[in-house]
Amino acid sequence: MTRDPIQPGDIAVPAPPYSPVVVAGDMVFTAGQVAMDRSGAVVAGGVAEQTEQVLRNVAACLAAAGCGMDDVVKTTVFLADLGDFVGFNEVYERHFARPYPARTTVQAGLAPGLLVEIEAVAHRPA
Repeated sequence: MTRDPIQPGDIAVPAPPYSPVVVAGDMVFTAGQVAMDRSGAVVAGGVAEQTEQVLRNVAACLAAAGCGMDDVVKTTVFLADLGDFVGFNEVYERHFARPYPARTTVQAGLAPGLLVEIEAVAHRPA
């Protein structure tokens, strides 16, 4: 099986050595997406604003691989503070339809200024 990396045009090019999206067969894997705009600046605001940007970045990654949010089967969410869960979840719920993807949510030490990070696994339609 081959791994095909993709750099979506709508997200910042990462400085560290990783691919934002990798396609392997009919599966699509995103790297953890954070609240950076296309220029690489962290968006202003709290967890709601950051979650919106993160999910826009996830959607851009998926679109570059030929799929969308409805194709996501699993997400892993990292919150800097689990006290932000309710605000995060309100935004998250607007971006996914039922049946929701499987999800793991954990509190994690994120880079300074970042409140949320999300990675996704999707099944690319035939």
